[in-house]
Amino acid sequence: MRAEDSEKLSFITGGDPSLEITRQLLIAMQEAGADLIEIGVPFSDPIAEGVVIQDADERALKAGCTTDKLFDMVKEARKEVTVPMVFMTYINPIYTYGKEKFMKRCVECQMDGIIVPDMPFEEKAELADICEEYGIDLISMIAPTSEDRIAAIAREAKGFLYCVSSLGVTGVRSEIKTDVGEMVSMVRQVSDIPCAVGFGISTPAQAAKMASVSDGAIVGSAIVKIVAQYGGECVPKVAEYVKEMKKAVAQV
Repeated sequence: MRAEDSEKLSFITGGDPSLEITRQLLIAMQEAGADLIEIGVPFSDPIAEGVVIQDADERALKAGCTTDKLFDMVKEARKEVTVPMVFMTYINPIYTYGKEKFMKRCVECQMDGIIVPDMPFEEKAELADICEEYGIDLISMIAPTSEDRIAAIAREAKGFLYCVSSLGVTGVRSEIKTDVGEMVSMVRQVSDIPCAVGFGISTPAQAAKMASVSDGAIVGSAIVKIVAQYGGECVPKVAEYVKEMKKAVAQV
């Protein structure tokens, strides 16, 4: 899996407001221009997430979404969804489910990678071997505080590198002040791995700005807010938003 120039990466929480709506969203976002889709696995303690995605996780769990049911839905959606997809999850759900079983099911539903934000780079050996065995990219993350570790992380990165634009948890931000271009420049000194920027991107202008200094923009909380607002009627609203953001990124 390789993200290319000026890509639009979209995030949704699996099972919010229902698994069927999630399936429809995957198809609609692909049709609207999303180049890669990140699916959050609902978890009761999503420490990297702000209130928007925390609430989405809670709604999904209350609606009966389980890891097994999410895998089943994604496998069904794969009959129509051809863009790369990755799971965003935490180390606890993977261990609870079973590392090998989790990876086997990722293969069954043609997932391309996983993002595990609470697993430090220094502890990636916990999953790296099993991911390698099953051909699942373990997506690395770098943050403004990574500094001297950026080169080491970039050298070993798989798929694409997730560049965290802001300190703190996920969520919509009115302004992104981090020098993302400098982060990407540090990566480029040691690797040609595609760099996609996430955390806080919500407007076309922000997406275009981030895409201009990287290989793509990741939009999550802004989409999840639309899902929360419109519930079962959210699919066309999300598609319209994704199309607008993709247009902004594509013009870079």
